[in-house]
Amino acid sequence: METKQITQKEIRPINGILMLIIITIGILAAIALIVVGAFFLDDGSIGAGVAMLVIGILGTVICPILYVGLKVVGPNEALVLTLFGNYYGTILKQGFYYVNPFATYNNPSYMNALEKAKAAASADTEKGRRGSSGSVKVNAKKTISLKDTTLNNGIQKVNDVMGNPVIIGAVVIWKVIDPTKAVFNVEDYTEFLSIQTDSTIRNISRMYPYDLLQNEEHDNSTEKTLRGSAQEIAENMKTELSKKVEFAGLAIQEVRITHLSYAEEIAAAMLRRQQAEAVIAARAKIVDGAVSMVKMAIDKLGEEEVVVLDEERKAAMVSNLMVVLCSEKDTQPIVNSGSIY
Repeated sequence: METKQITQKEIRPINGILMLIIITIGILAAIALIVVGAFFLDDGSIGAGVAMLVIGILGTVICPILYVGLKVVGPNEALVLTLFGNYYGTILKQGFYYVNPFATYNNPSYMNALEKAKAAASADTEKGRRGSSGSVKVNAKKTISLKDTTLNNGIQKVNDVMGNPVIIGAVVIWKVIDPTKAVFNVEDYTEFLSIQTDSTIRNISRMYPYDLLQNEEHDNSTEKTLRGSAQEIAENMKTELSKKVEFAGLAIQEVRITHLSYAEEIAAAMLRRQQAEAVIAARAKIVDGAVSMVKMAIDKLGEEEVVVLDEERKAAMVSNLMVVLCSEKDTQPIVNSGSIY
């Protein structure tokens, strides 16, 4: 069943200061009517006295209820209201306002915070019986925050494209751009974002290798990797996550990868493999340089006719020079004091 789309409707309520003064005057007037009605009853004017008493009592009962309609909206906040189960409207501007006193706020994060506070309070009560005490604070507000917020997704274990387990963590900078969608399209938009972030990181991570050292099938230095292309992959995560949470009225400002490593079970093996790759690459570089130097030496000797070597002597010279240039330890030369022939 498709979720019903609710279009956001901004309401412009009455100034709260004005209504606060009017309601207070109404309460004082109701009290005054009760006092005057009592005097009228003493003077024998029963009809007028009873009427004043009834109006005064109704005023003292109804006017305090009207105080419920006073709402405060802070900077970069919004208040989503419903009236008897129907969407009433959204206040998007900061200020002190008065709305229908029967209109109720809607903020799933606030309600979840209250439930967690009750659960924590019950746990503290149990601890109190054992001699410990604690307090519970609810930091959430009844209003919907429109500020940029950071979600620290922590770290999770995923598999890269080669199937290797990788530990990856990310932070998401996000904000609510449509508070009406955030309230009515999902159960809890903060929890919804957290779950979608986990899913997106897992889906994107499995499309890339951790690095190119392990990717033997595709020898392409331009291929994206989790380690070498973190910024580009984070942009891909942002694009996919934005599509998933747009339905909830959320906008993704930025996604950053904060942690990336092999899982513990393969970290040691991958480290040895990386070391082996580095040694092979270094050896290949040394051999290339040694071959170039030997060729240059033989050509230089032949051009300047310093010494004329036959093929057998050239092979011996090449062998000796390669040993000297490629050896990891210092070589000890042996001086031939006789004829080389």
